[in-house]
Amino acid sequence: MKFLIIIPTHNEEKNILFTLKSLENQTFQDFFCVIVNDGSTDKTKEIVERFAQGNSKFKIQNLELSEHEPGAKVVRTFNKGLETVDVKEFDIICKFDADIIFPTNYLKKIDKVYENNPKAGMVSGLVKIKKSIFEKALAFDFKDDKHQWKFENLSSKNHVRGPIKSYRKECFLEMNGLRPVLGWDNIDVMLTKKNGWEAITIKDLWVKHLRMTAFQYKNQKAEKLGEYFYNIGLSVPLMLISSAKSSFKNKSINEFFTTVITYLKQKDERKLSKDEIRFIRNLRWKQMFSKK
Repeated sequence: MKFLIIIPTHNEEKNILFTLKSLENQTFQDFFCVIVNDGSTDKTKEIVERFAQGNSKFKIQNLELSEHEPGAKVVRTFNKGLETVDVKEFDIICKFDADIIFPTNYLKKIDKVYENNPKAGMVSGLVKIKKSIFEKALAFDFKDDKHQWKFENLSSKNHVRGPIKSYRKECFLEMNGLRPVLGWDNIDVMLTKKNGWEAITIKDLWVKHLRMTAFQYKNQKAEKLGEYFYNIGLSVPLMLISSAKSSFKNKSINEFFTTVITYLKQKDERKLSKDEIRFIRNLRWKQMFSKK
């Protein structure tokens, strides 16, 4: 199978070279990579251009700096990269972050799942982080004898995480691509299920994430949750129950009210069809009653 890899990037001069080198060193080489530079003001552009010189598997697309909007920005940047290629020439479409180091067998193992399971619509490994100092000399060493790299526990190990998304082309097209909203990386999983595909994570395959996810939004968690509940189409009753469960888990009554108020303030048109919203609501109800 042939892989298309698109890497949206902005001001990643410290990390991007590790990502590109780890892809260059893959045992599986049937891929093409587009790095979409979203108006970086550091040395990202120069680093990528220097790396891509003479390497036909990599190219850079430079954009003017886009407006910062959590969720929407990265998808719009990804879509700009998608517009530069003919998707028909590829079998697998990947959206990778610019701060990931992949083991040399990463693409080979992903390809094997797609080859062996015709219902596999999304596939990834797991994401791990290291809270101690990152040792550049060991960047590409995945032995981790001291167990310093820990699972980034933001979601279930069954969830295909945003930094390392891959899609079978047919699955990607059936879901009409990625939605430029906060929560896109949960919406795609739900739409994968809606269309009868499977989302698969390979538990013994992991990548190094050089920067913790959305660390800058920790103080805005409740606001982002309210926006997310709106974006995925939750009804008011579903939103209230989901908000209550989250605030109870975090022992914060303020979180509940902030989430609800943020949800009610949303005015933008949703990026989901009525049929997609209906499916997601039914799925959320089923998940709610199935959990102990």
